[in-house]
Amino acid sequence: MYQPHYCEENMWHLCQTPQFNGWDCRVLFITNPIRCCALWNQRAVPQPGQPILWDYHVVMLGSPSGDKGTWQIWDHDSTLGSPVPLGDYLQGTFGLGSFFEKVPKRFRPKFRMLQTQDFLANFSSDRSHMLSENGNFLQPPPSWPPINQKGPSNLSQFCDLETPFLGEILDLLDVAQIDK
Repeated sequence: MYQPHYCEENMWHLCQTPQFNGWDCRVLFITNPIRCCALWNQRAVPQPGQPILWDYHVVMLGSPSGDKGTWQIWDHDSTLGSPVPLGDYLQGTFGLGSFFEKVPKRFRPKFRMLQTQDFLANFSSDRSHMLSENGNFLQPPPSWPPINQKGPSNLSQFCDLETPFLGEILDLLDVAQIDK
């Protein structure tokens, strides 16, 4: 199931796919304190080769259980493919080394990483974050019903890196070390 601009819902459905039974899977919310994070190789980029600035993005990280070192990323909005080995995804999406150092610090990613079962059990969205001031959708909504299992939308809690919530907060180098 896929709908552009609704990455959190896309990943919520992907996490439930039976193909991942027996896998070690996690969800990564990619954002930063100013909610303006530079990502390369995204389908929605206005000009190829340039970054897009997302307020947040959500992907799934997975590895067959017991097979560490084979972590892959599922990002339905990436032009790198899906799945992609974790190191290749991080390099193609954020750059590493000297390229990454050229990205202004305010646009660098931070990550909230949590187990998929925690995401599935706790996430709710009424899609209100996609409504304009006059109540129209900024982007067409998915055809499936909103994921509204725990009351009001809590998407902002998943994107808030300052307030304690589910999962752990990591920087890019922490995420790169998962594959080691």
